[in-house]
Amino acid sequence: MSDHEQQPAPRRGQVLEALARAERKVFTRPAPKSANAQVKFLLTRAKGSTKALAERLGVSRRTVERYRARKLTTPQKRLAAALVEETESEWQPQVRAQARAQAATSRGMMVEVTAYFGFTCTGSSDDGRERQITTDISPTYVKQILELQEAGATEEDLHPIVAEAITESYFTEWGTRADGLRADFTSVSSISFRF
Repeated sequence: MSDHEQQPAPRRGQVLEALARAERKVFTRPAPKSANAQVKFLLTRAKGSTKALAERLGVSRRTVERYRARKLTTPQKRLAAALVEETESEWQPQVRAQARAQAATSRGMMVEVTAYFGFTCTGSSDDGRERQITTDISPTYVKQILELQEAGATEEDLHPIVAEAITESYFTEWGTRADGLRADFTSVSSISFRF
């Protein structure tokens, strides 16, 4: 691989990206912004291995060395995106872990979603349609969602559990109405989470 060849940065689905954004909001200090500072930080996390970092970023080892030596300062778009994503995924692990643990045990999370919701229920006359919903998700569902995320779940793996969590809190109001209702969502326009 030459110095300027890059592999495309991996794209996450909307639910996975929303979880990552929620984690970034709990940071107590801003993550490094410049490419050189990001490379320096990521090298400390990779125990100084330029080879490991180069593989992780999808660039050559020489490119990583040039950023470390400040011979390069402005990355191309794909590398810039990969640097931001990798830096933020490693930044303040204790702060993120604490927020995740609180959400999964006591606080839960808030979800705001715009998507097409379809329903399954005996005697239901409510046809599926696009809805914008903001609701709390119980810690039980947050724990399941975060465990799936850590296990490397895909977007398709997460949709049913998020839909079930929204059904419980929003549509059935924690089991007080619409017994047996099941909602599925597709065509997610936007989604965000708050710890």
